[in-house]
Amino acid sequence: MTETDARSRFWLWFIQHQAELLTFEENQEAVFDQLAFQLQQVDLDLTFEFGPPGSRREFVISAGGIKRAFPAVVALANAAPDLVGWKITAFRPRRIPLNVVEFGGKQVNPADVQFSLLNNGMIVGIHLFIPGWSDGDTTLGQIGYLLLDDALGEYDVESRVGLIKMMSPDADTNTERYILTDLPRLFDRLALRLENRSGLPS
Repeated sequence: MTETDARSRFWLWFIQHQAELLTFEENQEAVFDQLAFQLQQVDLDLTFEFGPPGSRREFVISAGGIKRAFPAVVALANAAPDLVGWKITAFRPRRIPLNVVEFGGKQVNPADVQFSLLNNGMIVGIHLFIPGWSDGDTTLGQIGYLLLDDALGEYDVESRVGLIKMMSPDADTNTERYILTDLPRLFDRLALRLENRSGLPS
């Protein structure tokens, strides 16, 4: 089966199961298992999110932060039919306001997280200061990336950020720190300046 065929089959399945997908909360585990299986027929690394119920429900196609799968996200989103009641989004978008993230039995409030921006003259780097952080904590590390995705969007995190380092708030870095809600504004300003200087597309 070609990649084009796989995308067509996915959207045919999606259309046939719209009722269950729109009301997935009624049988979430089974619906999500089926949806994940169908996405993996297109690309093994594809994942998804849903927006809240409304006049149009958002269906987000994500690469799970894996840059190799970015072309698959774009191709699948571009192949989406015009579906009444749905908004199809490629990549996890920026979220306002930032939400509390729960993962692996741990919870982090973005109001408790700080960041510093790093400038090597070419690309923006980020130090993320997470309460309770210790080296090797994969759960908090995953939460950190989810917070960055919420603040900057999945595409920018993977394509426009260089070094990302999670750290304890007690770490001595001699860098200026800001609250996480300031990240989109300050990141965009610095990234645009560096991209304009280097001639890279913004």
